[in-house]
Amino acid sequence: MKKYLLRRILHGLLSIFLVVVIVMIMIYSLLDRERIFASDPKYAKLMNNQQTVYKYRCWQNYGYLDFLQYSDYLQMLANQGEITEETRQAAVNLGRKPSDDSELVTEYVKKFEAYCERNGYTVQRLNAITKRQQLVTGGAQQLFAYRDHSLLNRLWSYFSGLIQIDNIHAEEDPEIGARGLTFTWYDPVYGGKKFSPAVMGNGTHHKYLLYCDSSFPFIHQNMLSLRLGKSYSVNQEDAEKDVFATMTRSQDPKVPSLITYPTGLVEYSADDLHTATYVSGSLETNAMYRDRYTDNYTNVATVKSGKSPIGYSFTIGIIATILAYLIAIPMGIWVTLRKDKLADHLSTFYIVFIMAVPGVAYILMFKAVGFAVGLPTTFKTEETSKLQYILPIVSLALPQIANLIRWLRRYMIDQKNSDYVKFARSGGLSEGEIFSKHILKNAIIPIVHGIPGAILGAMTGAFITERVYVVPGVGGLLIDAIGAYDNGIIVGVTLFYAAISVVSLILGDLLMSLVDPRINFTAKAR
Repeated sequence: MKKYLLRRILHGLLSIFLVVVIVMIMIYSLLDRERIFASDPKYAKLMNNQQTVYKYRCWQNYGYLDFLQYSDYLQMLANQGEITEETRQAAVNLGRKPSDDSELVTEYVKKFEAYCERNGYTVQRLNAITKRQQLVTGGAQQLFAYRDHSLLNRLWSYFSGLIQIDNIHAEEDPEIGARGLTFTWYDPVYGGKKFSPAVMGNGTHHKYLLYCDSSFPFIHQNMLSLRLGKSYSVNQEDAEKDVFATMTRSQDPKVPSLITYPTGLVEYSADDLHTATYVSGSLETNAMYRDRYTDNYTNVATVKSGKSPIGYSFTIGIIATILAYLIAIPMGIWVTLRKDKLADHLSTFYIVFIMAVPGVAYILMFKAVGFAVGLPTTFKTEETSKLQYILPIVSLALPQIANLIRWLRRYMIDQKNSDYVKFARSGGLSEGEIFSKHILKNAIIPIVHGIPGAILGAMTGAFITERVYVVPGVGGLLIDAIGAYDNGIIVGVTLFYAAISVVSLILGDLLMSLVDPRINFTAKAR
């Protein structure tokens, strides 16, 4: 069993890797990268050289290439102490065309070109665009370089950054002060009066690395973060946030409470101080922060009572799955025992109906029925009534019920016609004993194999159901990302779905061996 599990896990990891490779090849090599600007309102408003620079900067954000502007190169030299700030300010002033450059600018442009050549960049200079000696809109001169990512570099960058560990050297700001970790039994978030252990850091990205609160699972951590990829266009609220954070963040409505800020200010607010992350220079630039915070850990999320997208999808999906198994298994047994009778014919009609009618059609049909009987047909996060869960759950459970009845009926009929059943019957066993001890036990094994997949699959959501009932789940995230060419989400969600599939298969095999001890995954020599 151990060898089987190890082999299955290794094969699963290899499968996940190959899936990501294939998706990356399709996205970054086979699709036209210009298409990401098709619905970008900002791109449409820009003109001339400014539009070109914006295009390359977006391609960098979307993972196509590395982008380096001449001004950024000079700033890098200044940060390293190779040039003074006065030299940087003088060297950054490009002429409208190369012949208009000063001697100093010409010198540093050559250094920039040499640096780019050594590091595999392609340099591109855009001369100023003028009309009657005046710059046109967006026509300022530009000097930059770009370097396309190879598949190997892209894969290494993605998988090496998949899990990030927060540490006291995560932030490079020299003004951060003494770096280190602090443990306390009394969390300052609660005014230092409530027993609540916490580990805080200075120099870390997150202020709180470990903390406790009253929400499940009660102990929380920010030390390890899963990074599936950044979102740039699907949801502007989550722009440049990691897709995993987007999938797991709570949604509206906000929940304000009495908050004690690090300065001692007590205020009624929805700020979640446990989510504080470092923002360099924020205290200097914002007086509001100075009233509340004692350091630059000023970027906080808000406390919300709504579930996360995965939370909504999983809640609806798991209830639908449990409901489907509770109904389908006894129903499948009942119709099998009444093969070719009215109950069997009715179940066959139901199965054919569910399989033949497009999913969106019967979902809309049940939505209309639900509206007629007074059930909520639109999901609202601020609504507390549980009635709004009924139609999405029923719509998800119906096809699962049909599928389970169909396969259970088929497996049981196959078992009834097998030779060992005939021998058992000739040996004097009653029909009840044959059915309960042999037929049902063997027929249920393939059904059991699908239980982990059904449970874990609930986290992936249901695109059509969530769209029809406006459920703020995770089901439509991948479809939206494909439509918006949001490459980070496409790769991240694909990896998430692939991992769910692999884990489901392994757990299904283990559960199947528990149900039937005769199943042995140990390889035997022949």
